[in-house]
Amino acid sequence: MTTRNCSLLGPDAQRAIDTGLAAADWYHTDVPRKVMKDLMQRSDSPAIRDTAIYYGAMIVLAATGIVLWPSWWSAPFWLAYGVLYGSASDSRWHECQHGTAFKTPWMNEAVYQIACFMIVRNPYSWRWSHARHHTDTYIVGRDPEIAIMRPPVFFKLIANFVGLFDAYDGWKRMLYNATGKIDP
Repeated sequence: MTTRNCSLLGPDAQRAIDTGLAAADWYHTDVPRKVMKDLMQRSDSPAIRDTAIYYGAMIVLAATGIVLWPSWWSAPFWLAYGVLYGSASDSRWHECQHGTAFKTPWMNEAVYQIACFMIVRNPYSWRWSHARHHTDTYIVGRDPEIAIMRPPVFFKLIANFVGLFDAYDGWKRMLYNATGKIDP
C-alpha cells in the first residue's frame, strides 16, 4: 500500500483536480428539494431538551465522582463522565457547526463554541475546514479531515481513540494561531 499525501497543498490535491474528483457532481439525492425542506423542519425544543440532559448528566456524574473521591466507587462515574465528554461533544460540535441542532442560530453558535473547547478544536479554523470536507469528502488531497490515512498507523488510530495525538495537535495549533499566525 502506498503512502498518500493528504495535504491540501500536496501532489494528490492536484491529481484530484486533474482526474475530476474535486467538486465532482457524482452524487445527488433523488429527493426533490421541496420534500427535503419539509423533512428538515427544525425546532429548538428537542435540542434544548437533549442539551440539558447531556450537560445535566455530566454535572451529576462529575459531582458523584467528586463526592466519592478517592474511593474506587468514583471510577464508574468518572468513566461515564469521560465517555459523555469525549463522544457526545463531537456530535454536538458537528451538528451545531452546520446549524442543524437548533432552529435559533445563537443557540447553535453557543453550543458549537462549548463543544469546540471540549474537544480541543479551534472553532474558526474548523468551521472552514469542515466546509472544505463537505465539498470534497474523502478525496485525498482535497479533504482536510481524512482521519485514517493510508497506510493506516494503527498505534496512532488506537491512541486517538482517547485523543492523545488529536488533543496535542489541537492545543499546538490553537497556541500557534494565538500568536497571530495561521497554519497553511
